[in-house]
Amino acid sequence: MSRGNREAVSGNIKLSMRDNYAEHGVDQYYQKVGATYRNPHFPGVRACMFLWLNNWWQAEHERLLLDRISIFDMACGHGEVTIAFMEWWKLGKVAGTSQPRDNSVTSAPRKKSTVPDPPRLEAYLPTPQILAADPFTAEAFKARTSLNCSTFSFQEIADGSLAALLNAGTEPSQDNQQAEQKVLFALLWELSLRSRWLVVLAPHKKPEIKMGWGWVKWDAKVWTECPMAQSDGEFLQDRVHCRVYRSVNLP
Repeated sequence: MSRGNREAVSGNIKLSMRDNYAEHGVDQYYQKVGATYRNPHFPGVRACMFLWLNNWWQAEHERLLLDRISIFDMACGHGEVTIAFMEWWKLGKVAGTSQPRDNSVTSAPRKKSTVPDPPRLEAYLPTPQILAADPFTAEAFKARTSLNCSTFSFQEIADGSLAALLNAGTEPSQDNQQAEQKVLFALLWELSLRSRWLVVLAPHKKPEIKMGWGWVKWDAKVWTECPMAQSDGEFLQDRVHCRVYRSVNLP
């Protein structure tokens, strides 16, 4: 996908993303900072991911032991979601292979963390498949994660390009505010054919996802379907909202 002429800019230009979008426009902003972009909300993204993944693993554990885990990090930015997932997976595998703690041995107190520890993950589980796409920040994603990244746009994914990347399975996905309303339905429907779960992480509550678009709202805390407008089952960490949806097109 053609990026056009890119002015070399380091960092995020301004701390306020709203100001960046207003001054440059979304597309032009990411063309300028794509290779050096940093998400200022990473602590909240990480905390939300750990909360979601812990609940997901507890509720879907038996199913996940049978399938290879696959995730698709859409609009992946600098790899914040992927980094959080990789950290969660590594910590869980370490916990799964470590010996139970001897409570009779006194250890130095650890600093209390607001991020929950991952569950113990079975040692035999294969490494998850991680796929990513971002038309602007693929270079930054590759540099940080050492993983490949497609440059598919929302429109290209809505038009079916996702099939070239994904295998059927359990795939938490990420979306954000860049999707225009005119392609949002097609994008979400296509995702619902390929991914069982859609996880939306953003410092706001956009985009609005409606009934009939391939997804139902999911209360991730009690693990059940809930009304689209309900917010009780969402996570909120460091001003980052985490909303979860389940595909109506996959079992």
